[in-house]
Amino acid sequence: MKDTHTKGDTIMDGIHEDLESSGISDVKRNNGWTSPVYSRSCQRIIDPKILSENRCIGVFSDLSETGFYKILRTQVHQRMEAMGWKTIMVTSLRSGEGKTLTAINLSLVFAKEYSRTVLLVDSDLKKQDIHAYLGISSEQGLADYLEAGRDLADLIIWPCIEKFTFISGGQPVQDATELMGSPRMKALVTELKARYHDRYIIFDVPALLEGADALVFLPLVDGVIVVTQAGTTSRNDIVKGLSLIPQEKMLGFVLNKWQDYRLKQEKNGPGSMRAFIGKARALFKKKGASS
Repeated sequence: MKDTHTKGDTIMDGIHEDLESSGISDVKRNNGWTSPVYSRSCQRIIDPKILSENRCIGVFSDLSETGFYKILRTQVHQRMEAMGWKTIMVTSLRSGEGKTLTAINLSLVFAKEYSRTVLLVDSDLKKQDIHAYLGISSEQGLADYLEAGRDLADLIIWPCIEKFTFISGGQPVQDATELMGSPRMKALVTELKARYHDRYIIFDVPALLEGADALVFLPLVDGVIVVTQAGTTSRNDIVKGLSLIPQEKMLGFVLNKWQDYRLKQEKNGPGSMRAFIGKARALFKKKGASS
């Protein structure tokens, strides 16, 4: 598959990823899928040991924890396909609830599907640390595209994981709200959605209740995943967060560190666990959110 856009067509003319059939396994040919070769993306080599240490487990199929992300992938994929969506915003209610790690692992398991490529965009401009989780140095990121007009093709990194690319790096931007809602950002999201029919674009966005960045960016994406943390995220925060997200965009919640919390609750007795589950189900049902 070749990109047929001519130079000067759009703001994304710098991106041109040649999709060649060389080196594709017979299994994937038989399934009607030709994996891309990212000839213009910046190539980096990932150390599996660093991925494991940083809990980027989506590449390790033999781990039981990866199965949870595959379940999440299936649920999200079914909704995305039914709606014809391509863009996902992953956020949390407060910092430290695991949104970035969720965005990374969801992207990695999506890349394992035969029929999808994934672009993960580090849109938390105050941190920009996805590349650090992956153990890769990067001096340029989304802000360099939005502020300095850098060619986006120079910012896309291919870490030699099939069908997975990402953008992350550069200096943190403390006052990022204007960039998140800028015409250049809006044009970027629109172009990415239109350019490749078989690509999901996943945006890691700042916490919903800790500034305006996520709220400004929210109208630009198709669906939203909210990451919460068992035993940490408060009921009030969930109510506030749900009030800010249009119901039709809500893909669902991810409850992070559930296993640890469950073990703790079981030590306090089965009644404590039943009470927690009952309250959570009642809250999500009342707000009309999927879980």
